Amino acid sequence: MGRISTISFPGLGIDEFTVNGVALSFQIGDKPITIMWYGIIICIGIFAGFAYFAYRARRAWIPFDDILDITLITVISAVVGARLYFVIFFGGFVETGGTFWENLGGTLYNIIAIWNGGLAIYGGILAGALAVYLISRHKKIGFFKLADMAAPAVMLGQLIGRWGNFCNGEAFGSETTLPWRMGLCNAQTGYETIYVHPTFLYESLWNLLGFILINIFYKKRKYHGEVTLWYFAWYGLGRGFIELLRTDSLMLGSVRVSSLLSFLLFAAMIPLLIVLRVRYKKLSAAGYIEYQEVVTIPLLLGIPRRKYGVPKTEPSKASPAAQDTAPGEDSGTDGGKKEDSAQESGGDPSDGKAPDGASGNGAKTGDAQHIPAGEGERERALQPEKKTPAPSADVNPQTDAKPESGNAPAAGEPEQSSAQNQPEEPEKEENTENGKDH
Repeated sequence: MGRISTISFPGLGIDEFTVNGVALSFQIGDKPITIMWYGIIICIGIFAGFAYFAYRARRAWIPFDDILDITLITVISAVVGARLYFVIFFGGFVETGGTFWENLGGTLYNIIAIWNGGLAIYGGILAGALAVYLISRHKKIGFFKLADMAAPAVMLGQLIGRWGNFCNGEAFGSETTLPWRMGLCNAQTGYETIYVHPTFLYESLWNLLGFILINIFYKKRKYHGEVTLWYFAWYGLGRGFIELLRTDSLMLGSVRVSSLLSFLLFAAMIPLLIVLRVRYKKLSAAGYIEYQEVVTIPLLLGIPRRKYGVPKTEPSKASPAAQDTAPGEDSGTDGGKKEDSAQESGGDPSDGKAPDGASGNGAKTGDAQHIPAGEGERERALQPEKKTPAPSADVNPQTDAKPESGNAPAAGEPEQSSAQNQPEEPEKEENTENGKDH
């Protein structure tokens, strides 16, 4: 691979300039050390993606130690996966002509020599997604919630990392006469100047636009995993067409592997996004989903995780600002359990205090307690069974007349038989007092 490339954009008025792929070169003892701009830019992209992921994760109250664990394991897995994907489909890494051990050593060196370029993004995405899934199961954090935080971070890393291809003078397209054509002269062109599609620039700009749109859409998502699906749909559409222009595509026979995978992703994501949106609207209209509630894909696919099985007749107005802050924002997560526990105790889930007008003897029903619309069924299920209070020790001589002997209630007979012999007005007063005591 050539280290120095001569590049120009004549249609944009940019004359020839030289780019050296080597950022730094020195020796340690007798061993030369070369640091490529490709590696530096890839690292910048990784750090930028980590910063974004940490920002989103902290807003969801994920501990920083967990953020570090997730990032380290995912990045290492992604690099290994990206390299293996490239090695499998690119080929030409097996050394021959020497002894067995010489060929084995040379082959292994070629496989791990990522400093010479050769990382396939789809291999990194697949391996990274698998790592995130396994970590989410281990740490008991929602996989789709983590994926929504990681997907824009990956896109940010991609739009930066493509400039590493620019410094290496690689990942360019076929020849063209378009106004934004790129003039290129290096070892890959046989040191002849050709004018090609700057496909590295196409993909970087496509990812930049997608990153902006996804972040605008982020707070408007309806379920965890929707941002991830949009990422695959957006990237798949752009990469599928851009890959058709490249001259260094990874091939499987006569098929461009990355282009085929991109179009398959786009074709799968769009119908899934539509189906899940329709499901969300139906469940929301039926009262199973609160106003602007961010739910999970399993719930939309008919696997409810709510504690109460009865639908609400009217969605309650939940604060949109609370949708992206608490770790238990998923339906059926710890946050939901805390709220349910607070509702059972009659308190406010935010501060754990008893409601106004409550005492050790119970809340006064004379102070009207507001019950949100649609909560009546759930509230009745949670209300303890009311018991008839014991007679007051204070006896009113005017109203507590002894019943006639012939009308005395028998043992086990309801109290109502004795109440019938009492004057009507005192009975109303007594019921009123009893109502205030509950």
